[in-house]
Formats: sequence, C-alpha cells, structure tokens
Amino acid sequence: MRGESLGTLLALFGMLLYGFEPVVIKANPSNPVSFAAFSALFASLLLWMVLVFEGSGKELWDNPSGIKMAFLVGLFGTALAYLAYSFGARMSTAINAALITRSEVLWSFLLAGIFLGEKITRRLVAYSSLILAGLVLVITQGRAVEPHLGDVLLLLVPLFWQAGHVIAKRLPYRPITIATLRNTFGSLLLLPLALLTGLEFSPLVVAEGVIIALGQVVWYGSIKRINLSKATAIITPAPAVAIGIGILTGETLTAYHLLGFVLISIGTLGAVKVESELRT
Repeated sequence: MRGESLGTLLALFGMLLYGFEPVVIKANPSNPVSFAAFSALFASLLLWMVLVFEGSGKELWDNPSGIKMAFLVGLFGTALAYLAYSFGARMSTAINAALITRSEVLWSFLLAGIFLGEKITRRLVAYSSLILAGLVLVITQGRAVEPHLGDVLLLLVPLFWQAGHVIAKRLPYRPITIATLRNTFGSLLLLPLALLTGLEFSPLVVAEGVIIALGQVVWYGSIKRINLSKATAIITPAPAVAIGIGILTGETLTAYHLLGFVLISIGTLGAVKVESELRT
C-alpha cells in the first residue's frame, strides 16, 4: 500500500478512535489534572512494555539526539495543552471548548506551511471549512455562542497540539517511540501539578490510557506518511463521532445533526482525496 493511502487510512482510524475520548473524559469523576497525569502515565507504561517486548529500545540508545525534542512534544502536546484545556473549559462552556479546539486545523495550515513547507491547497481549505461548518451546526444546534474569558486559554490548546506535532514530524524515531516519549515526559510534567491540585485515581484512566497510547501511535504513523495539515483535517470531525455515540445511546437526533453530518462527511471525503504536497 502506498504511503499516502496508508497514512490517510491511519488518520481516519484515529478520527474514529479519538471520537471515544470525550465520552471517557466526560465520565471521569476525579481531578482533571490528576486524570490526565495518570492517563499519560498508564499510556507510557503500556508503550514501554511494547518497546521492551520488541527489543526496540535500542533505537533511543543509538540515536539519543532526538530525546530533547521529544521532551518538547510532551511539554507542548500533553502538559501545556491539557492544562490550557482544563482551566479554559472551567472558565468557558462545553460548546465553546468543543468548537474552539477544532480550530486546530487552522493552526495546522499556518504552522505546517511555515515550518514544514507543506503546500496548503485551496481544495483542502475548502473541505476543511465544510467540516468546521458541519461541526458548528452539530455542536451549537443553531444557538448563539457566548464568548468567555476561558476562550483565550482554549485557543492555545490547538496551538500547543500543533506545535508538538510539528516537532514530532521531524523526530528520527518510529511512531511508537515518539508516543512513548511524549507520554513519559507529559506524565512527569503533570504529576507534580496533580499533587498540588489533589491527587485522585479513577479506573477510567485505564480506558483513557489505551485510547491515548493506540491513538498516538496511529496518529504519528499517519503524519510520518502524509502532510500534517491533511491528517489534521481528517481527524477534525472526531467530536462528531462522540455525538454520534450519544445519539445511539438515546440522545435526541435533530435536523442540525443531520445537516452537520452531511457537511462533515462531504468535507472529510474530500480531504481524503487531496494529495500531500510540499511547496516547490
């Protein structure tokens, strides 16, 4: 299978997988910072076990130059992003949080274009706009969105995610190694803050840890093969998956859901067909 096709399939699988994450996070009864720290820690332990079983830890020993950059992936992609999300969501609303963090695709266009030299085509921008429009319909249900102070922090979340992704795309390691280092450093950075804010353990960290571990391996496998901007556009509809799960479990289906689903589907299918290119 061509790298472009495999990378696209991995991004689609990541979209479905990350769609389950809001369901798990919403059910978490513990301190959110503590939950994030334990989830990242559990994910890192799972991934370290795989690396040891494969005997592939030698990759780090042979090429330690990327470890400092991997620390930055854990700092931006896990620690800073989660802290901004946690405190931003508390000072805003769930709708604002869901919508603002989906601006990640816009940050992706900017950072990938500047630092990775990716060609951001008009087709990709158009399809991404359809996805975002569909998400706005599904999440707001036609209601006006009221701005809050926490929205500024929420706007930083996708910026931190994309900063981590740009660094990760340049790392000389396999996807599983990058995911392992990200969660190791992320958990070590979050644990002291969890101690300060109240250390609590929830069994749901097991489910979240599995989603994080598998999701990040899939994600890094995707962006190693296709443009970061394209992969981000494909995973943008992930919240719609969570909403779909809610509808299947008894929540009301509205016209906004249906219209939003059509726009999201058209946008995602269109983004899938866009070839990854670099600027000449």
